[in-house]
Amino acid sequence: MIPIVTPDQMAAIDAAAPEGTDVLVARAGAAVALAARQMMGGTYGRRVLVAAGKGNNGADGRVAAAALERWGVRCRTETPPQALELVAAPNAGAPASSAWDLVIDAAYGTGLRGSWGAGQAPAVPVLAVDIPSGIDALTGADHGCWPAIATVTFGALKPGLLLHPGAAAAGEVQLARIGLNTSAAASWLVTDADANAALPVAEPTAHKWRRAVRVIAGSPQMRGAGHLVCAAAQRAGAGMVVVSSPGRRAADVARPAETVARDLRPGNWAEPSLEGIDRFDAAVIGPGIGTDPTASAQMARFISQCPIPLVADADALGAVADHPECLRERTAPTILTPHDGEFARLTGAAPAADRFDAVRQAASMLGAVVLLKGPTTLVAAGAEPHAESHQLTVLAVTSGNARLATAGSGDVLSGVIAAVLSGGPADPAGVASQVAAAAHWHGRTATVDGQDPAAAATPLTAMGQVDLLPAARAGLAACGAESSSA
Repeated sequence: MIPIVTPDQMAAIDAAAPEGTDVLVARAGAAVALAARQMMGGTYGRRVLVAAGKGNNGADGRVAAAALERWGVRCRTETPPQALELVAAPNAGAPASSAWDLVIDAAYGTGLRGSWGAGQAPAVPVLAVDIPSGIDALTGADHGCWPAIATVTFGALKPGLLLHPGAAAAGEVQLARIGLNTSAAASWLVTDADANAALPVAEPTAHKWRRAVRVIAGSPQMRGAGHLVCAAAQRAGAGMVVVSSPGRRAADVARPAETVARDLRPGNWAEPSLEGIDRFDAAVIGPGIGTDPTASAQMARFISQCPIPLVADADALGAVADHPECLRERTAPTILTPHDGEFARLTGAAPAADRFDAVRQAASMLGAVVLLKGPTTLVAAGAEPHAESHQLTVLAVTSGNARLATAGSGDVLSGVIAAVLSGGPADPAGVASQVAAAAHWHGRTATVDGQDPAAAATPLTAMGQVDLLPAARAGLAACGAESSSA
């Protein structure tokens, strides 16, 4: 996993480094120079403008400029105000920045909390040092920056490089380690190899009940929700999936052909739905059930009494908000999967600008694993032994993209999580890793056919995501094999 630290944590890591600032700056500047050379495709005859501030960020830029000049690049190093003027000044009817092949933004980096006056972006590619100046390194808020094609950051990622709009402004992020000890980081970015390692593999003696998933989902108005959960769970490795829709006879429940359906009569259906629950390894409740008070009360009763790992999604999150005591009565792991609106209902407020802290606080308050959906999905477990809320580990997932913003995508994710959880028990931190791995796997369905430009721009339907799960899993396994042999 790749470490993620806040600006304050990074400052403490820098201060604790055994090497002096000059050594760290030399390493950082060299990394920037190498990235610049790669972006330009060479050095001979190239021209570079460097916006260099007074702090370490500016020092990194000046070291990079010196290295580039040794390679034959003509560099012009200016203060941030002067660089802004040069970029904005007209030159024969075109921006003056067209006089350069590359602009290096070493103006302020993570030390800036507001605007530095960046308006017109350079007409040439921008390479940012640590983070684009004007992007809040903690929240990703954009106070005015030069959007970068690439960013070289040092020691660890910063939240603002992962949270939008900062993530878009940073371009391709390259991490230069430069010898800093970031092992104590409390947040980590999940990679393909990490996800592959956390996903279960069927044992040689496996049978259909070894990884069984119980699903309570769907209604006459939302018949497809349960079908999608079941289909995803099956494609993600569940050996047996049994589904019920409250108020529906088994014959009327929409489901894949391999899924078993059971009647669930109207009224008090929570207790009947728990019959034989010990045979299952994980369960899902909520998608498409509805939000009326009776349904909410029954979902809460199921949640409180379900003795196995449980994914509460969609309408079940409203049930938790209405009946918070249902979580306190649970003994097995609970996974809550809110988007921002559901998060606000669960916690009483929308996620704060510092989304990493927001998911930590929610997990601690609810005593559950919370998966906060978004362009960057965040996972935190609220039951880590002896951990204060600010110490809870947060796992970030960035494998997906806007192709997954389609109806039913959340139902697919719930089914994948349940199938992964059915692979075996784990401690709270292990459950969080499994949940993050499932989210990463689901996200990878958006890029399986990424070599096709037409596909990359096309929304991916929920059933399309289900169909691509095996190919995405094979891709993760290949990355895991490469990581093991490296």
